[in-house]
Amino acid sequence: MDLDYSLRHDAPPPLADNSTVEQRKIHDWWERSNRMSLMVIKNSISPTIRGAIPDSENAKAYLDLVEDQFKGTSKTNAGILILRMLTTKYNGTSGVREHIMMMNDMANQLKTLDMEITEGFLVHFIMTSLPSQFDLFKINYNTQKEKWKMSELISMCVQEEERLKLEKHDVAHLTTFDSKKKKSTFKGKGEMGNKSKPKKFSTPGASTNIAKGTPKCRFCHKKGHYQRDCSKFME
Repeated sequence: MDLDYSLRHDAPPPLADNSTVEQRKIHDWWERSNRMSLMVIKNSISPTIRGAIPDSENAKAYLDLVEDQFKGTSKTNAGILILRMLTTKYNGTSGVREHIMMMNDMANQLKTLDMEITEGFLVHFIMTSLPSQFDLFKINYNTQKEKWKMSELISMCVQEEERLKLEKHDVAHLTTFDSKKKKSTFKGKGEMGNKSKPKKFSTPGASTNIAKGTPKCRFCHKKGHYQRDCSKFME
């Protein structure tokens, strides 16, 4: 609908008796856009805040007054964003892609406040926010001559995070396997220990009633001696 015409163009000169049809058309176009823009802007601001802003009949000038009113707030927001960027560290829960996108978003917000951060500086800054698990990854980057762009940083960090997850999974699986193996070996040794106990074998001709207390000869069937001590058996 081209309602922002008055925000993109300055106000035309006042109409005169000798104004052309084209000049009158442009004047009416700008007047309508200016009036509609003022209505939209003022209705988008709460009445308590709108009362503190000086009034103006020019939509573009009114926006400048709004900006002057909130310049102090912009400085405060910039300080908060800088502090957040300095203290934000990747905790490994949200995903490294989301972490980098959040840091990039804060840098873009600072850019709108006339505090632009170069891409090269932002890449190095994000590297410092990564935990110790990425130390080898950082060393590998620092030894390279090429500088990464933000898209390359996101791609490489996501690959490194996936590699670390797989490595952690393999270590956990190996630890569990070794634990089960040791337990099984210990159990097997116990069984072998039970099997290695000497069994009691009865020698031919020996009495089977030794454990009962009174010996009995298996040859003469008399109690009081064993077969090996039996005189008749010896004969």
